Amino acid sequence: MPNDTEFDLILVGGGLASSLIAWRLALDRPEVRVCVIERDGALGGNHTWSIFDSDVAAADREWLTPAIGHRWPDGYEVYFPRRSRTLNTGYSSLTSERLHAAVAPLLADRLIGGEAVVVDSQGVTLSDQRRLNAHGVIDARGPTATRTLDLGWQSFVGRTVRLTAPHGLTRPTIMDATVEQFGAYRFVYLLPFDARTVMVEDTYYTDSPVLDRPALTQRIDDYIRSRGWTVEAVVAEEEGVLPIALDGDIDAFWADGPPVARAGLLAGLFHPVTGYSLPDAVLLARLISEQADLSSAALRRLTESYSKRLWRERAFYRLLNRMLFRAADPDQRWRVFERFYGLSDGILRRFYSGRSTRLDKLRILTGKPPVPFGRALLQVRESGRGSRS
Repeated sequence: MPNDTEFDLILVGGGLASSLIAWRLALDRPEVRVCVIERDGALGGNHTWSIFDSDVAAADREWLTPAIGHRWPDGYEVYFPRRSRTLNTGYSSLTSERLHAAVAPLLADRLIGGEAVVVDSQGVTLSDQRRLNAHGVIDARGPTATRTLDLGWQSFVGRTVRLTAPHGLTRPTIMDATVEQFGAYRFVYLLPFDARTVMVEDTYYTDSPVLDRPALTQRIDDYIRSRGWTVEAVVAEEEGVLPIALDGDIDAFWADGPPVARAGLLAGLFHPVTGYSLPDAVLLARLISEQADLSSAALRRLTESYSKRLWRERAFYRLLNRMLFRAADPDQRWRVFERFYGLSDGILRRFYSGRSTRLDKLRILTGKPPVPFGRALLQVRESGRGSRS
């Protein structure tokens, strides 16, 4: 009988990144004894994660199918004051409930409820003083405050509602930026789950991670009324604050904190512009499942080098973010996205998947800038410094 305190790999935190790593290892290497420590005892928290079809390989979309609650193969829509458009890239959403249902049975009693108070390369000590030992440890507890990266923020409150009558939506609305801006780049995000059920999410690109839930909740109510919809019941609610990368010192970021492997947002693995972490989490899970050596030292080298490589490759996206946050007036930031959505489908797909070509980058920057030119020029050079606050 295996020792219930000895494992091959401990994943600290039961969020998206940990769940996908555990899932991939269970599929590829079921002999690896994986333990996930999650304070709340359930995987994924209370979240919806979405991807465009072009964000991940077809084989990975197939793997994720049990966790995908909804898929819209016919594309999505965007709305701005001077432009509306339907794009033909398919879109899918994963839910925490389905993620837990897919992964928790694979872990069984190796999904351990508890709070990690000490994390080191040999294992984890929980708040109840239990000690769990492992050959390898990965910390994926989510982002912590850091002065090594300069960040903006995407904050949101989402509410899924059941309406008294059909809403008339056939595709997701990724951005409805025709709404009042309230001193930030604000848009409403809509996911139609069935004819009368829709998630309405009020989203902001802001300079502060502070989320004013009462204000956003009221604005969701106002938006629903503006569409002529009447709510029969509130089905679910969620909220979040995602990092948007502008600048920073990635070496200092990795030097800060315990010298163990990291995953997810704690590893800086997210799209710099959208804050989305699902595509990076999928790729990291693949990398780890292919890693012969699952020791803490080997996993630290793997996750650190992967994070730093992506940080270097994504400098262009941080440049765009500096122009958005520092060159544009907050309530005029919508103009940047309105212009962006005038570009070709291919450029948009490669942008969201983090694979923009040199020609794509030139095309994005060509033409009359939607921000003051002088301010934009000041943002061209990356400082390599962390937070300005």
